[in-house]
Amino acid sequence: MHLAKKPKKVGSWQAVGAVLAHCRKQARFTQEQFAELAAIHVDTVGSIEQGRLALQPDRAQQFDELLGTGGVLAVLVAKLPIRERIVQFAQGLVDHEQEAVSVYSYQTQMVPGLLQTKEYCLAAFDSRYPALGSETAQQWVNARMERQLIWQRDRPPVGHFVLEESILRRQVGGPEVMREQVRQILEYTEPVHMSVQIMPMDRMPHAGLAGPMTLLETPEHERLVYLEVQRASFLVDDPDEVSDYHHKYGMLRSQALSPDESVRLLNGLLGES
Repeated sequence: MHLAKKPKKVGSWQAVGAVLAHCRKQARFTQEQFAELAAIHVDTVGSIEQGRLALQPDRAQQFDELLGTGGVLAVLVAKLPIRERIVQFAQGLVDHEQEAVSVYSYQTQMVPGLLQTKEYCLAAFDSRYPALGSETAQQWVNARMERQLIWQRDRPPVGHFVLEESILRRQVGGPEVMREQVRQILEYTEPVHMSVQIMPMDRMPHAGLAGPMTLLETPEHERLVYLEVQRASFLVDDPDEVSDYHHKYGMLRSQALSPDESVRLLNGLLGES
């Protein structure tokens, strides 16, 4: 087992910030003047220039127009790999997730990020404590939505998800947000390479009481397990440990509702037969 990789001290967002600062100075704006021109707080400009805050694509386009940089900032941001836009403790997962040939997930608290709607995701980040800044929350939402592009690959990974029923009954973002989230989960049950199973709330005991897990298989057929708790994460690659998690996941699948039964439960939550 090893800790998820930590980013380097000087990373891509510091480089983006340095380019922005250079362009701003070339245009002869102080940070205060540029903040007023862009209708944002001066601290936001400072945070982006120092690499503490990611420069979002729409804001990069706005800055290019204000500074007359011909799209340089927008192109620079667009070229960054997705792992550069993920919250640091989850980078170990995302580094492998983007090329995985299979993703198996068991979740206990929230709809997994790979299945979330944008509204559900935003509501989840809005409920974090201590609170996230709005810029950071939007950055994380955009990154999570981009992660879902793995399902649009020419050869998408096999995806299987076991979700605790309580996840579906927790009103994250309110009833309408949850209805849209349930509809999206149903849509993800339709492709032949994907399936979802629900673990009923009265199914006790079962094999997942120790917590959530994500099982990945790489293109080289290496099997990995990602574990996360609060803001700590671990990537398990020891074959014996990984085998134990696969046995656990297999038991979970046998204890949960079948895929067809799970679809009926999801439809029932929508009031549909």
